[in-house]
Amino acid sequence: MTPDEDVTSLADALEDKRNRSTDSGPAVSRALIADSSGAETTFVVRSLPVTELGVGDVLVAVSWSSVNFKDSLASRKDGRVARINPLVPGIDLAGTIVAPGNSGLQPGAPVVVHGYDLGVARHGGFSEYARVPAEWVVPLNDGLSLRQAMTLGTAGFTAALSVIALEEHGLTPGRGPVLVTGATGGVGSVAVSILASRGYQVTAVTGKPDAADWLHSLGAGGVIDRAGVGDPARPLQKEIWAGAIDNVGGQTLAAVLASMRYGSAVAASGNTGGTALPTTVFPFILRGISLLGIDSVQCPIDRRREVWARLANDLRPPLLDDLATDEVDLDGVPEALARIHDGGNRGRTLVRLR
Repeated sequence: MTPDEDVTSLADALEDKRNRSTDSGPAVSRALIADSSGAETTFVVRSLPVTELGVGDVLVAVSWSSVNFKDSLASRKDGRVARINPLVPGIDLAGTIVAPGNSGLQPGAPVVVHGYDLGVARHGGFSEYARVPAEWVVPLNDGLSLRQAMTLGTAGFTAALSVIALEEHGLTPGRGPVLVTGATGGVGSVAVSILASRGYQVTAVTGKPDAADWLHSLGAGGVIDRAGVGDPARPLQKEIWAGAIDNVGGQTLAAVLASMRYGSAVAASGNTGGTALPTTVFPFILRGISLLGIDSVQCPIDRRREVWARLANDLRPPLLDDLATDEVDLDGVPEALARIHDGGNRGRTLVRLR
């Protein structure tokens, strides 16, 4: 062997030592990194030392993540969501346990992690591995594959929370029609499917006329344009809806509140239509309407695990796989983030890590 071959062999050996797995997991993780240090956010896919993934006693081998509207905000310099820079985005993930820490789970156990500071104040799911606190980990119940778990993801979890909140308020299929705004988005499309499977008469609201057939296939009985919700400038309108799931906010939510039936409720979780709510007190004090705030970020872990157990059972959408309309690898994530930010997304976009 020549001296040059000796040097090459030694370099290869050192590289292999840096990258091979150890008892506590791999040394590096391939990840998408968003860097907002310059005038605009830039993206690069590269290997990141696992030691730099953040503090947490559980190491997860990520199989799937998904693209959410919040991810698009966390990946933009003007998004005002990310709290560290550079950042590996991805507010949810599904994978298997590598190092269980204090989770009480066994290596290889399938899990879901989402919310809290994931993909916002600490590196998230757009990475082959993730390090998280044990108290964030949700064991995945039988009935959902890892891919299906991310077809649901944060969006499906939020939709399930919304349905549960309305039913805990007293909503039943016999009470009347239910409205879902932002119906082609992740939360909206899952909500349409869950509600329809539970026997509700669902009307979907969308600004995309070409999505009507798809929404009907998910179970929507009616599909209307945003203008069909009503005039947000009128504080009270004809009583139509026995319940509503709003993923838009702004003027759309104001119009929804004005057309709710007496004593009904709206579950609200979105702000793509704006953060201001141009309404009056009349829907609340004259019709007894309840506005139910839905938060999937800081939802307590016991509640989180209960909801995921139901998503694998009675809240499981019957056409779950049809909700995944696109699948990308890490290189395709930046384009998917731009598309969802610009309102061009339909259903759920999955990110394949393995």
